[in-house]
Amino acid sequence: MSRTVWSDLCSPEIARRLTTLADVDPSVVVDDFHSVPEIGDVEVMLTGWGCPPIDEAVLQRAPRLRAIIHTAGSVRHHVTQACWDRGIVVSSAVEENALPVAEYTLAAILFSQKRVLEVSHAYRATRGRAAWATAYPSMGNYRRVVGIVGASRIGRRVIELLKPFDVDTLLADPTVDASEAVRLGVTLVDLDELVSTCDTVSLHAPSLPETARLIDRPRLAAMRDGAVLVNTARGALVDEAALTDELVSGRLHAVLDVTDDDILDADSPLYDLPNVLLTPHIAGSMGDELTRLVDHAVDELQRWSVGEGFSTSVDREQLDTSA
Repeated sequence: MSRTVWSDLCSPEIARRLTTLADVDPSVVVDDFHSVPEIGDVEVMLTGWGCPPIDEAVLQRAPRLRAIIHTAGSVRHHVTQACWDRGIVVSSAVEENALPVAEYTLAAILFSQKRVLEVSHAYRATRGRAAWATAYPSMGNYRRVVGIVGASRIGRRVIELLKPFDVDTLLADPTVDASEAVRLGVTLVDLDELVSTCDTVSLHAPSLPETARLIDRPRLAAMRDGAVLVNTARGALVDEAALTDELVSGRLHAVLDVTDDDILDADSPLYDLPNVLLTPHIAGSMGDELTRLVDHAVDELQRWSVGEGFSTSVDREQLDTSA
């Protein structure tokens, strides 16, 4: 993994646990397999953000490798087909990383319908002299309709977190049937109905060729006046130019943790709009939340070392339809 990532993850307690469980030097961090002279004895790889692909060339040098434990979510960028062909078992901290994203999303849904961002801008600009009740008559979360696009791990956690609130939750996901929707406690609808009837639309679908620009210009145009789009998934799910037009007009609101490019163009109008909350991809694990990820990884190593299965093993068959 990246040396910077490991410096954030590895506390003295983590180093102690690792050296208790395995023959490992926690001070050695590999971010380029070509620079490592000998990996023939490696049985388990602990990986993270910045891990290069573990391809056939790497596996030929690591004949004893049997397990990969990832300290982040997606493994699609470094666990290659060669790993699956060998039968290497893989664990990911995707469940743990879903927690802060779902928490961020819940906060975004509640704050956006309370019009916190807009009221804050107006409060500062008028030094407290704005008439809030008349300026924002629709603010609040009572009986709002929230639409979840994608019953992913994060989408399901958001659904669960919304249950204590007085909102109606709709779900659009072609892989979910009516009986599962009942178990989740949501109303299953198609995507076009969801975008046209919800006060908030929150995106939790994977970025795949078939989901590119899923929220396109016609679907954005179909959203209610004053509706909010929350995107903590991937920027590629949205037609960004069409969304920008809607936001500049003031008709829609948005909370965007992701955009098409990691960093918007410096001249993007989205930076200055009062109806847009932009954050730089911080919904996932950050700061002390990273400890949850590496704690989970070491727990997985402990299970593997005593012959138990991983608690969050990655299913190769589901990988093509996940983030």
